[in-house]
Amino acid sequence: MPAEWERHDAIWLSWPHDPITFPDRVEKVEKTYVEIIHAILDSEDVNLFVRDDAMKKRAERLFKKSGVNPDSIIFHKYDYTDIWFRDYGPIFLINKNSGRLAMTHWIFNAWGGKYETLMKDTNIPEFMNERMSLPCFKPGIVLEGGSIDVNGRGTLLTTEQCLLNKNRNPNLTKSVIEDYLKEYLGVSQIIWLKNGIEGDDTDGHIDDIARFVNPETVLCVYEEDKNDENHPILHENYEILLNSKNNEGNRLNVIKLPTPGYIEDEEGRLPASYANFYIGNKAVLVPIFGHKNDKRALEIIQRQFQNRKVIGIDSSNLVYGLGTIHCISQQQPSRTKT
Repeated sequence: MPAEWERHDAIWLSWPHDPITFPDRVEKVEKTYVEIIHAILDSEDVNLFVRDDAMKKRAERLFKKSGVNPDSIIFHKYDYTDIWFRDYGPIFLINKNSGRLAMTHWIFNAWGGKYETLMKDTNIPEFMNERMSLPCFKPGIVLEGGSIDVNGRGTLLTTEQCLLNKNRNPNLTKSVIEDYLKEYLGVSQIIWLKNGIEGDDTDGHIDDIARFVNPETVLCVYEEDKNDENHPILHENYEILLNSKNNEGNRLNVIKLPTPGYIEDEEGRLPASYANFYIGNKAVLVPIFGHKNDKRALEIIQRQFQNRKVIGIDSSNLVYGLGTIHCISQQQPSRTKT
């Protein structure tokens, strides 16, 4: 599995539509999607799922209104339920010897069976591969793409709260799960953090708390306010990273990334995090929330990506669905040889 900063051929997304996910906010989230696609389209293909022709026409109208040529979007019609492509879509691989693209199709069980109606989205990789005809590996266990992050050299980050949760693979030990990760993602070392941030219904996805930005550097979300419930969680993860090494035996360079504070809706805290960014070929899209730490977070991330433009995307409405930019996207790496 290549690192996210390695070159992509495409990004995959699903158009937002569900008023249950976004009460009174679907139209606002649609505008966020248009902004995301506009920012990424000049450097990689955009594959966009829509449920039917009516949804496709609506998206096309919004693209035209914003100056985006809808003919430049690759549309796919499929009866999907929700937008969390990172978790139900395939995880792409590159064969080191041939450079050929492949995919892994893991089981998606709606984050431990929390949302029965979303479980059918686990079939999307199969639908995609009817068109793509890639080698497809099926481990046969539950895993979401947002629960892992790799440095492209053999090291993988994840959390015990998610991968060892009894609502995922209750019959598998930690050692067996590591074997699956090594076998199907081509990694050789796993760094286990403990828990994710409060308000995260995925049970601790890594892409809200720690992200590789190069083979030896991790941006680690850190809450300075000791009265915040996230402080002890994030401090523990930070200490683990400081004492970790990558698969080449080098200590990690761990850089603190601030939080956007306490953001909530009527049901409680939302999992707002600057770490939920997407690394594109020319741009890094970072969720921002109208908080005083937005500017600081963008500056920290920009220092790690000198050859890419870091763009803040207002995700104040998107986060009401309990995820943001990284959660809705999946990168398709470029083939390394023809």
